[in-house]
Amino acid sequence: MLSDHLPIYKLRLRTERLELRLPDLEELGRLADAAADGIHDPDFMPFLFPWTDTTPEGRGRSVALWCHRVIGRWANDDWQIPFTVFHEGEPIGIQELGGKQFALSREVSTGSWMGLAYQGKGLGTEMRAAVLHFAFAGLGADWATSASFDGNEASAGVSRRLGYKGDGVEYHIVQGERRLDWRWRLSREDWEANRRHEVAIEGLDEDVLEMLGMAEEKDPEGPLNED
Repeated sequence: MLSDHLPIYKLRLRTERLELRLPDLEELGRLADAAADGIHDPDFMPFLFPWTDTTPEGRGRSVALWCHRVIGRWANDDWQIPFTVFHEGEPIGIQELGGKQFALSREVSTGSWMGLAYQGKGLGTEMRAAVLHFAFAGLGADWATSASFDGNEASAGVSRRLGYKGDGVEYHIVQGERRLDWRWRLSREDWEANRRHEVAIEGLDEDVLEMLGMAEEKDPEGPLNED
């Protein structure tokens, strides 16, 4: 099985309404369809790299290639988990979790997108809550970071609801324009104080920890047994 060679394929995160995991090829095709159907208002670009500024076919292909690329360039000290988000059995978007030298930094970052048809139902908060639980309760993170361009109230609202605090600003040039990017930071203490969703973690074992650069994290009282 593929998970014998890439143990991260064993990971499953479950919430009240969602399942987050890596997709098989057929599911990846359906995820690409969700992207092709639309992700955001074309008048507002929420991404630093404007990958959605193309045809529906181009968006779908970009998603399929990106998911393969992220896994293909995997490094234990610089990883991204492109969790596909499933709602009622259908892939509706991506909730990414990344870490650089995580065993030392204990810090993760997140990024996401969701098909337009599924927005406005609280699913964005629920899917980020899932990966935050994985990071803090499963892996022992101390910090999580995120960012949202000025005007992206949906993303900023998720951050606020989950307990993030402002962490400064940055400016980026996107599509030839200067854009203000708000940084967000969540501490373990603020995460614990703002937990609203029950999350189950499946498949987190020593092989997965090794892929995440945490081969030494084998304490029976450590991250593997917190949930």
